[in-house]
Amino acid sequence: MTARDRVRTIVDASWFQALIITLILVNALILGVETSPRVMAAHGDLLHRVDVGILGVFVLELLLRLFAHRGSFLRDPWSWFDVVIVSVALLPASGPFAVLRVLRVLRVLRLLSVIPTLRHVVSGLFRAMPGMVSILFLVMLLLYVSAVMATQLFRDVSPEHFGDLPTSLFSLFQVSTGDSWASIAHSVMEHKPLAWIFFVLFILVSTFVALNLFIAVAVEALEQDSGGRDGGGGGTAHASGAGPDGGPAHGQELVLAELRALRAEVADLRRERERERSNSG
Repeated sequence: MTARDRVRTIVDASWFQALIITLILVNALILGVETSPRVMAAHGDLLHRVDVGILGVFVLELLLRLFAHRGSFLRDPWSWFDVVIVSVALLPASGPFAVLRVLRVLRVLRLLSVIPTLRHVVSGLFRAMPGMVSILFLVMLLLYVSAVMATQLFRDVSPEHFGDLPTSLFSLFQVSTGDSWASIAHSVMEHKPLAWIFFVLFILVSTFVALNLFIAVAVEALEQDSGGRDGGGGGTAHASGAGPDGGPAHGQELVLAELRALRAEVADLRRERERERSNSG
């Protein structure tokens, strides 16, 4: 094995991935503990040294992966994600870059790249973005129309919530999140008792319908991603002779092909034995 093959075997090993995940979790714990002034006063130097050591391991890991995979490393978007996260952590924590020290916590997001199930979920969410953008546009359109209606209907009775269009937009957004919507509705209903119809319809459409649409689009994208992975496995089976539909006929053909191969091997073994006997005779 060449040096690159040995390094590739190490970086692709399950124990190496488990080590990186453990270091990421330890680093996340350290970043959380550093928010305590009392702990930093007692153990600040030790925590800083451990943090720097873990960051050095992350840099070494990226260099090993680059050496082992070369072009495939550069073509992998998750690899670039790791490079950006680690590069941000390498920026100086003083001077004009002091504010970027807060971004060190982004190192925790490396869990997204090292855990396959999390990568699967994130990839599915990115595939769902076009559908989510359409739903978001629909919700914004509904919010705008409702805000115009609420401003015209309730401007006189509740100017603090519906005095103008921007105020109405914020109030209806607050209602859609369920935050103190009852107090807003009651302040209007004291003067207009039938205003509950408007609020109930708005909450039903903006909250329940829109939320279910977002969930449906995300679930559909995750299912399509899972189907694509399964389809890729099916393509491998087809290439090996199992057939595209995996039906009984294709299974029988595969069994017959294996039997023919076994018969050919047995025939070759018999010929070799006969040759050995003839040579010994």
